[in-house]
Amino acid sequence: MDAGPTIRITQVGAYVFTVDFGAGLPGLLTDEAPPVGGGTGPIPEQLLASGVANCLCASLVFALGKFRQDAQGVAAEATCRMARNPEGRLRIGGIDVRIRLGAAAEAMPRIDRVLEQFERFCTVSESVKAGIPVAVSVEDADGARLA
Repeated sequence: MDAGPTIRITQVGAYVFTVDFGAGLPGLLTDEAPPVGGGTGPIPEQLLASGVANCLCASLVFALGKFRQDAQGVAAEATCRMARNPEGRLRIGGIDVRIRLGAAAEAMPRIDRVLEQFERFCTVSESVKAGIPVAVSVEDADGARLA
């Protein structure tokens, strides 16, 4: 197995940590939400959702380029669905990602080909799906649901 990206985390406060991504990249301050933490940075659940959504968007951009489709931008919103396990402990029960394209579907004649394969390019969501359900929907600029 190949080594992937490495990060370093250092505690700087009660529930506050700095995340070091390596040379040349800015660090990130994380925290837990009140009442446990102070809410001074993103919480781990937000980081997971952002990783899934970012990878899906990048994979969609890749697939759009492969089929020479101009989506006029891609935006997404990701939500973690929280649930309790049988022991009553809080867990992520699923992640919902809603992606919105900047163009109408009619302006992208091959959008169906893009949509049928872009998720398979996403390393993060395909890996997370092994343990957490990930639901993905795609809308065009007019709000029409495409997938």
